[in-house]
Amino acid sequence: MPTISPRLVYEEVKSNEILAEALSLLERDLEVQNYLRMANVMAVERLGYNDHGVVHSRIVSGSALLMADILSKRGVEFSSVKNRIGDLTDARLIILMGAYLHDIGNSVHRVMHNLHGCLIADRILRRILPKIYDNIIKIVTIKQEILHCIFSHDESIMPLSLEAGVVKVADGTDMAEGRARIPFKRGKVDIHSLSALAIKKVLVEEGVERPIRIVVDMENEAGVFQVEKVLGEKIRSSTIAPYVEVTVLRRGLELKRMIEW
Repeated sequence: MPTISPRLVYEEVKSNEILAEALSLLERDLEVQNYLRMANVMAVERLGYNDHGVVHSRIVSGSALLMADILSKRGVEFSSVKNRIGDLTDARLIILMGAYLHDIGNSVHRVMHNLHGCLIADRILRRILPKIYDNIIKIVTIKQEILHCIFSHDESIMPLSLEAGVVKVADGTDMAEGRARIPFKRGKVDIHSLSALAIKKVLVEEGVERPIRIVVDMENEAGVFQVEKVLGEKIRSSTIAPYVEVTVLRRGLELKRMIEW
């Protein structure tokens, strides 16, 4: 059962040259990395929020690709494939790049960060995607799908693609103690930070009744708030709610199972 961590994304792309190259381009791009650094200046330094920088990008990307693998294994068709925009590798690249860049708009402001993110990412993708694809039609259509993932990750927006739904739910899986540690150490003590600190690890695996099973192991019941209000809201406002179940553990023992969204 894979644990959600910053290293997971590297495991997920290593068997696919196109995905590995896409991740490498993002990781080596100074513009991308400094936008993500500024996202944390705005979110963490100035607002006292949790991590929205490169570590969050890696965690969400790995989680999203893992969920995509599970859905593919269970025969779920991705929107970009169904709409004849690309193949399964293209769908996974859309998910990877959408997840990696989803919070880049925080470098402008938290308010409307999903819209700011689209404006910033559009320029970045115009520069990066030609290094992966040599067809202008493919570049434009894949770019728009990635921008849709970025725009739709906000809870107030209903995604129109399965890929965007995967990115949105993956965003919600990054809620373990490490993500609250920065604002908590700065003295921000509220239900959000205490709830996140209660969560020790998040795992994603193939389910039985539903394709994706997210397992959240927590130290105490405070973590339930994080599951219901953060992860639950992401699932409810996604396109993949029918494919997801959540099991909440307290120190390894089942506390709650969530399947109705």
